[in-house]
Amino acid sequence: MTHSPRAGDEVAAQAPPPVLAMDGDELDGYSFPKNKFISMKHAAKRDSRHRSQDKVPLVLVACGSFSPITFLHLRLFELAKDWTKYPRTEFEVVAGYLSPVGDAYSKAGLATAKDRIHMCQLALEADADSRSSWVMVDDWEARHTEYQPTARVLDHFNYEINTRMGGVEMPDGSRRTAKIVLLAGADLISTMSTPGVWSQEDLQHILGDYGAFIVERAGTNIDDALASLEKWKSNIHVIHQLIQNDVSSTKIRAFLKKDMSIRYLVPQMVIEYIEKKNLYTDAQSRQAALNGEVAAS
Repeated sequence: MTHSPRAGDEVAAQAPPPVLAMDGDELDGYSFPKNKFISMKHAAKRDSRHRSQDKVPLVLVACGSFSPITFLHLRLFELAKDWTKYPRTEFEVVAGYLSPVGDAYSKAGLATAKDRIHMCQLALEADADSRSSWVMVDDWEARHTEYQPTARVLDHFNYEINTRMGGVEMPDGSRRTAKIVLLAGADLISTMSTPGVWSQEDLQHILGDYGAFIVERAGTNIDDALASLEKWKSNIHVIHQLIQNDVSSTKIRAFLKKDMSIRYLVPQMVIEYIEKKNLYTDAQSRQAALNGEVAAS
């Protein structure tokens, strides 16, 4: 487990990842969402103890299928934000993003990108007036017809926030480079420690250049997973769940196929959308097969 740096601690200087020109402007109709950024100025006015001027602006990026999105996906953001506050760290969360994978990602149970994006938007819409309204859906990854590696997705956020936006405005009016990190469950780190699954180049870019906030999951030995990622341990922050939540999209799909209730596991507006579109059912799979499509099992 990593040491949790407090504000005021001496933290080794880390050069930000190289900012590359991206192709967002070339995607027809694409616009980077930034309307829910948390103002560092407002944070400082609310609580001077936050010492926002000394903080590193933090952007949490959760990549995944979200097929469908669950309450646990949303809880990841809250757990990560709480971790930055207790004990107080050098970070100040300014934004969170859900980045659904595109249709080119071949995976059983994958609804269309259009459906998954809409479900993510509905999940956040239901929470629009709450304190979690700083989380947004970015469809840049999902708009691509080719699969976009996680490292490139993080590059996209780095480009949009630190180049096009010029970083984050601080309380004194200056602008500071935001730290972009991958937010994920411990099951992802487990795959990163499995030989041959991820390239060393991608691991260096994701964990070394950016960093990761990892929330523990039942059934995953986080210590074993981190053992082979020792060289990046200072940039991997482990967050423990005080209340274990083992909900997963796979289990939700299994419930739906058995005609079992998923109420209180998935946002109600998402449930209604699933029912309306007849998603994740055997009937949907049979229809997809008749249409010559890949069945969403």
